[in-house]
Amino acid sequence: QIYASALKLSEAIDTQSTILSNPDISYQPTQPQLSIRIDRQRASDLGVDLDDVAQTLRAMVGGDEIVDLNVGDQAVPIFLTSQATTITNPSDLRNLYVRTEGDALVPMSSITQIVEQGVAAELNRTAQRRAIEVEADIAEGTPLQDAIDEIERLAAETVADDTDMILQGDAESLEETSNDVLLTYLFALVIVFLVLVAQFESLTSALVVLLTVPFALVAAILALFLSGISLNIYSQIGLVMLIGLMAKNGILIVEFADQLRHQGRTIREAVEEAAAIRLRPIAMTLISTVVGAVPLILASGAGAEARQSIGWVIFGGLGIAGVFTLFLTPVIYLGVARFGKPRSVDLAKLQEEIDDIDEDMTMAPA
Repeated sequence: QIYASALKLSEAIDTQSTILSNPDISYQPTQPQLSIRIDRQRASDLGVDLDDVAQTLRAMVGGDEIVDLNVGDQAVPIFLTSQATTITNPSDLRNLYVRTEGDALVPMSSITQIVEQGVAAELNRTAQRRAIEVEADIAEGTPLQDAIDEIERLAAETVADDTDMILQGDAESLEETSNDVLLTYLFALVIVFLVLVAQFESLTSALVVLLTVPFALVAAILALFLSGISLNIYSQIGLVMLIGLMAKNGILIVEFADQLRHQGRTIREAVEEAAAIRLRPIAMTLISTVVGAVPLILASGAGAEARQSIGWVIFGGLGIAGVFTLFLTPVIYLGVARFGKPRSVDLAKLQEEIDDIDEDMTMAPA
């Protein structure tokens, strides 16, 4: 049944795919095999023990090892074989006799049926389950993820419902790495958010900075697409690093805007002035980081693909998204900051409570 699904998948690769070609199936049922099927009911009626049938076949065909004889310091195996009868073809098996419980001899042909069929030379297992490997060539320049998506699409159409497909080799490593990196992204975002909340002492300010990060990730992926670089393990590492770099630009604006709100400015006045004043330091850090990634993009030789992947993530992510930081951050700040209070409100409330306590103490009788 697994082989039937493998054949259908192989045919689908040949006829329906432009990415995959030259499928090869590891399982080839071309080796002949004789299967002896025992009629258990008839053997029971004739008083034939199934163990006697098995021992007779082993002894007459290949010899049955009975015991090991220890002679000195050597173990000599003792085999039970037949000298009178030689098994040279399937018909000889039918002419064998087995003894019943009443010491009568019954021909093997009366209780067995011999079936010849083709099987594989060996049966492979994957994850402790019977498995058949199907390999295929990938078109030059095709990302591995596209090839995985293609084989999964074809498998969904051809492989039987009770048969599972398990990726192996580079495809398995990519799938495991993608899951690990996705978990890393979540941890990175959560850690950055918690650190920002602790430093800003405000949920809204931290949320403003964090909401600018997805734009940088999208810009980096767009840069990879335009440059023809695949989303491999190195570019994924660059995306994790980009989370921290992108948050830095937002922090410069949000922190200064919070300070201006503390001085009594409105939200719009504070964020407009912060964006104008912080333009120069943001531009300086942005240009220095983007230009620093150019040598990685121009790298050649061994390992160039890894350096180019990280370089394009930094160059594209910061270069494209960084330009919009001065526009996106103020807009997000205008929409989110209204739900939070400036620190001056808390300080004023605290001062009022202190004044009330001082007044109560002054009015108390001596």
